[in-house]
Amino acid sequence: MTGRQPKNSLSTGRTASDQALRDAAIMRVELTGSSRPAAARGPGSPFLVMLSGLPGTGKSYFARELMKRVPFQVLESDRLRKALVPDPRYTRGEHSRVFAALHVLLEEFLSQGRRVIFDAANLTEIYRQPVYDMAYRALAPLVVISFTAPEEMVQKRLADRDTGLDPGNYSDAGWLIHTRLRQGAQPIQREHLKVDTSLDIGPVVEEIVRLVEAGRGVGLPQGADSE
Repeated sequence: MTGRQPKNSLSTGRTASDQALRDAAIMRVELTGSSRPAAARGPGSPFLVMLSGLPGTGKSYFARELMKRVPFQVLESDRLRKALVPDPRYTRGEHSRVFAALHVLLEEFLSQGRRVIFDAANLTEIYRQPVYDMAYRALAPLVVISFTAPEEMVQKRLADRDTGLDPGNYSDAGWLIHTRLRQGAQPIQREHLKVDTSLDIGPVVEEIVRLVEAGRGVGLPQGADSE
């Protein structure tokens, strides 16, 4: 790693607002049953897998399959959003509030030496950059994965959610939200893995298992040195 300084972030555990800290405490209760941060674990081996993709592209299913192979703490934005907003509208203000709290928890868990899957849309660099910076500060190997699926498959998955055919999914985002979010999606500006969930996801799951065992991530941000 180099001595580059992290760029400004939306919210981290170091600069979080009082609102973000309160919201993070609510999310922590949803995850652990307690609003208090866990005691630091001491030296550990943090590892971060950040998922990126539109609703219905299969991120949460992938996370569940990876969890069958390697233990992770999962930060699932759709589940934790509902801890703050029982009837989500997916507005810009709601999105900013939810992610500010998620970033507090993410930095906390990485500093404790945990392996974390960050299961959220993460569609723009303004939301991805704070995550890059947190991994850098925690010395955590980072794997970023972008998700796609054919439009017909996405529409069917979102319809199945509406009818309760996917009980393990917490998202309320339908096709209208999908199309609205798609307009603002940006390419990932670093090396990353790509998954089309209409195909076999097994090889990518196995690749991440190998990376975790080796303690290394995938790629560096564009323009970063590799010393």
